[in-house]
Amino acid sequence: MTLADVVLGIMFVGLIAYGLFGGADFGAGIWDLLAGGTQRGARQRDLIEHSIGPVWEANHVWLIFVLVVLWTAFSSAFAAVVTTMYLPLTLAAFGMIARGSAFAFRKSVTTLPLRRFLGAGFALSSLITPFFLGAVVGGVASGRVPPGIAAGNVITSWVNPTSALGGVMAVLVCAYLAAVFLCSDARREGAADLADAYRTRALATAGITGAAGLAGLLILRSDAPLLYDGLTGRALPVVVLSVLGGLAALVLLVRRAYGYARLASAFAVTMILVGWAVAQYPYLLVPDLTIEDAASSRTTLIAMLVALLAGAVLLVPALVYLYTLFQRTQPPGAPTDRPAGSAAAGEAVH
Repeated sequence: MTLADVVLGIMFVGLIAYGLFGGADFGAGIWDLLAGGTQRGARQRDLIEHSIGPVWEANHVWLIFVLVVLWTAFSSAFAAVVTTMYLPLTLAAFGMIARGSAFAFRKSVTTLPLRRFLGAGFALSSLITPFFLGAVVGGVASGRVPPGIAAGNVITSWVNPTSALGGVMAVLVCAYLAAVFLCSDARREGAADLADAYRTRALATAGITGAAGLAGLLILRSDAPLLYDGLTGRALPVVVLSVLGGLAALVLLVRRAYGYARLASAFAVTMILVGWAVAQYPYLLVPDLTIEDAASSRTTLIAMLVALLAGAVLLVPALVYLYTLFQRTQPPGAPTDRPAGSAAAGEAVH
C-alpha cells in the first residue's frame, strides 16, 4: 500500500460517512415530500424536523472534507471531475443551498402559503440533490470523465444510463436509510404508530432498491463493462457482504430491533461503496488515470496525512458526541429541545 492509497483511503472513509449520515439526512426530506397532506403528514414532518434539526449542517462537513482532500492530494482528478461535471455539481450545490435555506426559514415564517412553499422547496431539493450526486458518481465510474480540464463531454458525461442508475440508486438508498433511522427515532419519541409506518416503508424501499440494483447490473454490463467486470470479479465478495447485511437488516426490521437494524443497514450501504471502490481500483478516473498518477507530490501527501490525523483528533470526538447526544432517550418530565408549537408548524408546512 502506497502513501497515496493511505490518503485516498482516509478520504474514502469521509465519503462513506457522508453517504450514511448525509444520505439519511436527504432521505428524511424525501419522506417529508411523501408524508401526505397538511393534517395527515403533520406528525411525520414534526418527527423528521426534530430528528435532523440538530445535525443536518454537521453532515455536510464530510462532503467538504472529501472535496478538500481530493483537491489537495489528487488535484488532476479533481480538476477533471469539476470541469467536466460542472452542470450536475452546480445543480447539486443549488439543491443543497435551497434545501438548507428552506429548512431554516420555514420555522420563522408565519404565513401558511410561504410555509408550504418553503416546505416544498426543502422536500424537492432533498430528492434532486442526491440524484445529481449519484449521476456524477455514475459518470466517473463508467469512464466518461477523462483526465484534463473539461476534456469530457459536459452533457453525455452525466446524461447516460449508468449516471441515471447512479442517481436513482442514490435516491433509493437515501430513502431507505432515512426510513430505518426514523423507526428508532419514532420509538424514542413514543410514537409507536410512526415507527411501524416507517418500518413498512423501510421494508418496501429495501425491496425496490434490491430490484433496481439487480436490474442495474444489466445496465452496467452494456454501458460500463469495466465496472461490471470489477463488481462481478474481485469486488464480488464485498457485494455478497452487502447483500448479507441488507438481508440481516430486513430480519431485524421485521423483529422491530431498530437499533441493530440501523447498524446492519449502515454496513450494507458501506459495502456497496466499498464494492465500487474495489471494482474501480487502481483507477481514480476509469480507465486512464490511476491513483498514483493522480497523486500530488510526496511532500504534499505527507503534509496532508499529518493534517488529517491532527484534525481527526479534534473533529471525530466532537462529531461522535454530537451524534450520540441527540440519540439519548430523555427521562420523563425532562425539558426538550423541540420548539414550542412545532407540531402546529409541521401542519402548516404543506
